[in-house]
Amino acid sequence: MAEYLLFATERYALPILQPVADALQTSGQGVHAWLVGGAAGARLPAPVRMIADARAAVDLCPRAVFSAANWIPPFVTGAKVQLFHGFNVEKRAPARGHFRVRGLFDLYCTQGPATTGPFRELAHQAGYFKVVETGWPKLDPLFGRDDPLADRLRAAAGGRPVVMFASTFTRHLSAAPHLLEMIAAQIATGRCYWLLTLHPKCAPEWFERYRALAGSHAEFVETEQLISAQRAADVLVADTTSVVSEFVIQRKPVVTFRNRAPKPHMLDFDDPAVLPAMLERAFTPDAALTAALAAYADSIHPYRDGQASQRVIAATEALLAGELGNLRRKPLGSLLRGLQIRRELGYWGPAAR
Repeated sequence: MAEYLLFATERYALPILQPVADALQTSGQGVHAWLVGGAAGARLPAPVRMIADARAAVDLCPRAVFSAANWIPPFVTGAKVQLFHGFNVEKRAPARGHFRVRGLFDLYCTQGPATTGPFRELAHQAGYFKVVETGWPKLDPLFGRDDPLADRLRAAAGGRPVVMFASTFTRHLSAAPHLLEMIAAQIATGRCYWLLTLHPKCAPEWFERYRALAGSHAEFVETEQLISAQRAADVLVADTTSVVSEFVIQRKPVVTFRNRAPKPHMLDFDDPAVLPAMLERAFTPDAALTAALAAYADSIHPYRDGQASQRVIAATEALLAGELGNLRRKPLGSLLRGLQIRRELGYWGPAAR
């Protein structure tokens, strides 16, 4: 039995890693999780075994490390695999955002054509990592299996349309401060059932205010429940959060408030007062909007089989078997980044051999 390590620095990484854990366990492999930073104190359910610290991770000598963060501890043995913590929502310039490479990973498992092409070009230039398009493990639960939580949320709606609200934590992009009053007014009418959620890094005051809206017409859902909430909802109201892209994979309409890069598949608006009208448009999408939703979904994540985790594992094994070709030595800059990671994790012991 081989041992594998899952690595996360934020709570929102847990739903990304859990499907990979499930797939590894189904194949009889040993699965461990090392959660640091914003994810510290969280857990993945047994039989995943939790790693306490860097020393334990080094001693494990995993066959591969799967990361849903922007970085990965280079001193732990095994293939270093990037799973991504979200879609490219164009919050930053490409060199600083989704397409930034840091000299730490051996394999990038991309979500769909929109990211595969750019990363393959970067891999061709760099030579020290490979790229395989696998789909995104977080979305595996969207397709093909029962979801009791999604069923419960739909039942709570009592036949009413279900609207989900999600917001990023980035202050100048967040809709949470701007839409609170209008969303509260919509909830009070009882015409729709609302599922409310915020990025874990949002300010505590906004969590308090949105949690206070829960009642007979609304429920607040936690980060780990996002996929179920997306399955239950008919329409999403959001901003520039990557939840927009996740939701569109289902070909369901999205209403966005001041999105940084609005596109044809979004119903974007900038005046909170027009939210009710935007919802009406979303509930009755025209042919052009329906086509735009499908085209965008196919470009970022064409997979609807719920098998991305299995493809990630297969790609990792192909890398380890040398089937993807040789890798060049990582750049000198990665050594400095490795020292920074050691300092951040408080580990100055030897690397695994």
